[in-house]
Amino acid sequence: MPLNEPHKQTDHSLHEDIQAFVLGTLLMSLAMQFITALGLITGQTAGLAVLLSYISDYSFGLIFFVINLPFYIFGYLRLGPRFTIKTFIAVLMVSFGADQMGNLVSFDALNPILGAVLGGCCAGLGLVVFFRHGASLGGVGVVALWAQDRYGVQAGWIQMGFDLILFILAIFILADASLVALSVLGALIPNLIIGVNHRKDRYIGR
Repeated sequence: MPLNEPHKQTDHSLHEDIQAFVLGTLLMSLAMQFITALGLITGQTAGLAVLLSYISDYSFGLIFFVINLPFYIFGYLRLGPRFTIKTFIAVLMVSFGADQMGNLVSFDALNPILGAVLGGCCAGLGLVVFFRHGASLGGVGVVALWAQDRYGVQAGWIQMGFDLILFILAIFILADASLVALSVLGALIPNLIIGVNHRKDRYIGR
């Protein structure tokens, strides 16, 4: 998923955080249902978890939760305990919600292009909700922010490099160029949504 720092203000009440986390979980879980129903992947850690779920007997939710565990160290170092705890809760909720969504929602007919777009839209909106409430979905973006602080390497380049490797692997695993192309389309949409709706000069820090 896209790299972004969370909303750092602490002006949300507990019940506002709860409703936001539920909403974010529903949106992200639905996004994963669109993506996996079509045999696609997405970017970042979620994309890696989807890809591994295709070639193993483990669910996306379990893999997503496990591979995020090491990233909490970097989240704590870069963004502190409050962010890390909220991110852990968000990842736990999405891991569980995404696996359960598959038992509740199915598609008899789903146009691949529309499915990729809807998956990307739901993911982008879900991420914005989590970001605005001081959380993320962990993963490579957190490590990229840490490496940028520690070594001066541009975080965006680290994220792009990871996605490039991920989609190259997808070419061999999915074995279908059209699925990879649709996956790239679906992965670009969250970046666009976040870029427009989570800008520091317009929405954050007021």
